[in-house]
Amino acid sequence: MARSAEGGTTRRHRSAAAYRRDPLEFLAEEFGGTRDVWRSASGRLCVAGPQAAREVLGNRQGAFVETSDFFHTRTGVFGPRAAQIDIGRAARGLLRRQLDARRADLPRLVGARLAPVSSWPDAGNLLIREHLRDVLLCPDAPAELHGAVDGIVARAVLAGARERHSALSRLRFRRRAMGLLVRETEARRSTGPCAGADEPRDLLDVAVAGAGPSADPGQVAEVYLSFLFATVGSIGFALGWSVYLAGTHPATADDEPAWIVREALRLWPVAWLFARTPSRVHELADVTAGPRDEVNVCLYLVHRHPRHWERPDEFVPHRWAAPPHEPAFMPFGFGTHSCAGATVTMSLLEDLIRIITRDWHLSVTPSGGGPHLGPALAPPRFTAELHHRAAAPERR
Repeated sequence: MARSAEGGTTRRHRSAAAYRRDPLEFLAEEFGGTRDVWRSASGRLCVAGPQAAREVLGNRQGAFVETSDFFHTRTGVFGPRAAQIDIGRAARGLLRRQLDARRADLPRLVGARLAPVSSWPDAGNLLIREHLRDVLLCPDAPAELHGAVDGIVARAVLAGARERHSALSRLRFRRRAMGLLVRETEARRSTGPCAGADEPRDLLDVAVAGAGPSADPGQVAEVYLSFLFATVGSIGFALGWSVYLAGTHPATADDEPAWIVREALRLWPVAWLFARTPSRVHELADVTAGPRDEVNVCLYLVHRHPRHWERPDEFVPHRWAAPPHEPAFMPFGFGTHSCAGATVTMSLLEDLIRIITRDWHLSVTPSGGGPHLGPALAPPRFTAELHHRAAAPERR
């Protein structure tokens, strides 16, 4: 019996190590294209069925501890819910106004940032950073804070950034950057976040105003950082996947930009894994879940479930020409805590893919590596070449 217990422990350790090395491959092998919910060898309860995924993320029965992926901070979940709603609404309005005001500048930005050759996925993140620079942090914010935000992008947002900097240097930089953000939060709180303006100047104003005067300034700073990661990181990576797949599937170049973006998000959802904790014992697709479980909803598998998608592992943008009422597509999560900026994000991505595929000849050369896997699912490294259609020779 002792040997059996020891053997079981060894297998669990090996499974946990295999999961850490490549969780996508590990979960896909366990899934096998057939399961909806299962108890993984890694110790987690895994969800790949769309109905179960919506049950977990929507949490309408209160069977899971209520949480928020966006408003999660190091000291807990920022709240109350009313403040989350106010911040989300104000952020959407600010981003929509910025995108409407600067939409005409996108063709110039694509030409300046991406042509003739660009290195991805960093190119996508940096393009989004440039396009949204003023809304992320207004021009009259302290120069030192602007430098810190650029440093956060370089050290924590870009794919593989953590591997390029030691843990000690990241810790030191985080302390300095958080100190600057906290001081700016306190300064804006004392003078009024909008400094006399009718609308918030940037997303830090949004966080300060929505959080209220009693909120911990450190938590407010972390909410702002969530905005930074969600815009420069998530939108940038989603753009990278769309460019990568369009460039490696040239036959789809004339498909509608909206189809390309949706199909890229289906195959490679940037927010690929959501963790939840059950609040009580209950049945989830015939599997018993309880408060001691960690439940992982894997949207990467939900979006490739063969019972809900034809040719699930293939890039087929044309499937979106007449999309069915499909519950198996939720790239921005599901329920009350789904991404508040989903509509704005889709609009920007479609505008950019329209410019890249309509105004330019796109070719992509993969670097041979795989996706960058972390909290976000980032594209592999690749090189993109853009040649303007007006200047490039006709393709034969």
